[in-house]
Amino acid sequence: MTDDYLGLAGKRFLVFGVANRKSIATHVARTLTQAGAEVVYVVRNLAVKASVQHLLESIAPDPEIHVCDVEFADQIEHVHSAIGRRHGPFDGLLHSLAFADYDPQRPAFHETPKQVFLRCVDISCYSLIALAGAFQDMLCNTASVVTISISTTRMASENYGFMAPAKAALDASLAFLAKSFSAFSEIRFNAVGPGLLKTSASAGIPGYVESYLFAEQATLRKRAVATEEAAHVAVFLLSPRSSGINGQKIVVDAGMSVNYFDQDIVARTVR
Repeated sequence: MTDDYLGLAGKRFLVFGVANRKSIATHVARTLTQAGAEVVYVVRNLAVKASVQHLLESIAPDPEIHVCDVEFADQIEHVHSAIGRRHGPFDGLLHSLAFADYDPQRPAFHETPKQVFLRCVDISCYSLIALAGAFQDMLCNTASVVTISISTTRMASENYGFMAPAKAALDASLAFLAKSFSAFSEIRFNAVGPGLLKTSASAGIPGYVESYLFAEQATLRKRAVATEEAAHVAVFLLSPRSSGINGQKIVVDAGMSVNYFDQDIVARTVR
């Protein structure tokens, strides 16, 4: 086995979604860089760019950071042009973007306002479709596009609320994007579905800490999924070694989904 088993050295990747040191995108970018790949970053706004500049400099000197709020088509067009002027084809794209306007005073799912729900879907799901379409001419023929989903959208966690249906739409879009792009390329679309992670974004979800602690005990190993573990799967999916995987989601939940009837949890419940 060579040091470059994943075949990432010399390749170039677009990474959307670095927000801070705990971001999955940050861990993915660090691993890609350590493997010898070149990473170009796109963050949401100038404030985020300023806050992550030093962080990204610790990964590699002189990081190239662009700004794009994916809610706005003109910003996507602008960042596409700006990156296109500096680079040739990319070997992959990471989409690690999601947003939900949680209101602790509005706990019931059926009380979700239309505009709040649609904005969540726009940023968390449609942005993948928009970015894929905008950057298709800058992706090499065998490029890999990877998005970050969640382990399951079929379990109704009240505090996670309307983000789960948005992620369900994201999961479903993978098959359609893979099929659409197969008409003219071998570009692949896949997702990583982590269990509950300790990230800055999750801190904004009401009641998340309690859910996280429960999920940790529900894993087979009684230890929560680390952000690095999800990031490593994303790096694998971005690499040529995953060339046979397309239109899929890989769940990274340390076995939680097969352990609903864990004896210790059941015993504490009925005791």
